[in-house]
Amino acid sequence: MIKRLQRKFVVIAAVCLLIVEFAIIGGINGVNIYQTNKNADDLLNIIIENDGRFPEFDPKGMKHDKPQDNSDSASPPESKKPDKHRGFNEETKYQTRYFVVYADSNGEITKVDTGHVAAVSSSQAIEYGKSVLDSGKTSGTSGNYRYKTGDTDKGKIIVFMDCRSDSATKNRFLLVSCAIGAAGYILVCLLIIIFSKRAIRPVVESFEKQKQFITDAGHEIKTPLAIISANTEVLEMVSEPNQWTVSIKNQITRLNGLLKELLSLAKMEEEKPALTMADFNISDAVYDAASPFTTLAETKGKKLTIDVANGLSYHGDEGAIRQLVSILTENAVKYADEGGEIAVKLFTSHNGKETDLEVSNTCKEPPQGDLTKLFDRFYRDDSSRSRSKGEKKGGYGIGLSIAQAIVRSHKSKISCKAENGMMIFTAQLK
Repeated sequence: MIKRLQRKFVVIAAVCLLIVEFAIIGGINGVNIYQTNKNADDLLNIIIENDGRFPEFDPKGMKHDKPQDNSDSASPPESKKPDKHRGFNEETKYQTRYFVVYADSNGEITKVDTGHVAAVSSSQAIEYGKSVLDSGKTSGTSGNYRYKTGDTDKGKIIVFMDCRSDSATKNRFLLVSCAIGAAGYILVCLLIIIFSKRAIRPVVESFEKQKQFITDAGHEIKTPLAIISANTEVLEMVSEPNQWTVSIKNQITRLNGLLKELLSLAKMEEEKPALTMADFNISDAVYDAASPFTTLAETKGKKLTIDVANGLSYHGDEGAIRQLVSILTENAVKYADEGGEIAVKLFTSHNGKETDLEVSNTCKEPPQGDLTKLFDRFYRDDSSRSRSKGEKKGGYGIGLSIAQAIVRSHKSKISCKAENGMMIFTAQLK
């Protein structure tokens, strides 16, 4: 149980970390791609606004329409707003590789300018222009070029800018960020695994104290129960048995059964339960364990059917498997409807890798909600799992917990479902 808790802690922490890393790496690369594309679009806008070429750069961010008048009466020169395009500097026009395609209002290409690029000829530029005009898009990417269209007095202008360098930078950034993220993820996962025992230590200590308490309390309660039982026997010897002494003896028997099951459950939930693993004939074991309940079912007006495939072999603890069959069968007989049917089946699963033990009983009013709670300690749902009127309730609510512990100790799974008026418990023994 402790190892399962540790594994769950590690898995949940690793999944949460993975989600966070995906969000961070995705967000960083998304912002990087957006910013790179925005810078490219800004440069394209500059070229479009200046009819297919870069304007002269003004380092002061000011442009003067006419020479300054130095006369005393002249007012200071009026400054225009600085260039609104960030990233545009003295070297931008010489670093940017682009070509321009012009088209008339009818969509016919009238001119191309390939003087600022070496990788594209005039005929290729025309093909690029036609492709964009046919698509009807105003911006996007075509091959190694990012493009944008604009309107002029004579028609349309399409500017293509070489973005191979930006694409390579984005790809390198993506690879580097993923590599760093993966390395960090592995490192943190290793640290989680190393320190997971310390993280769950309070839970482990609480669980160990609980098991120790059950064991100690079980042994301590046995002595007063033995004394009470002996005193009751003396009372019956001195005077004849009566309803009070019979009730005391019944309660003593009930408490002894409860203690036995509690100690059995504590033993099964140890990290390394004392199981004797060996190959045995599970078909014979299941039949022998379920057969005694046939008579019990008949006395309650119910019918028990045993359908076991012959000659099946299993590697496990034979005594524990027999106890599992007894618990599930007794539970089915106890909670089956009046005049109902109980079925015990053993067969090989469809994949041929598991041996399935299935115990079912008729149940007109199955439990509602999460059926996995039936395997919790002391959980009982007698109101929904109807039984014959006048029949004593009995049971301690830990039988199915013991069954689950037995199955888990064999590294297998047990489940429960309610369908077609039947309660079905299935142990998939691996």
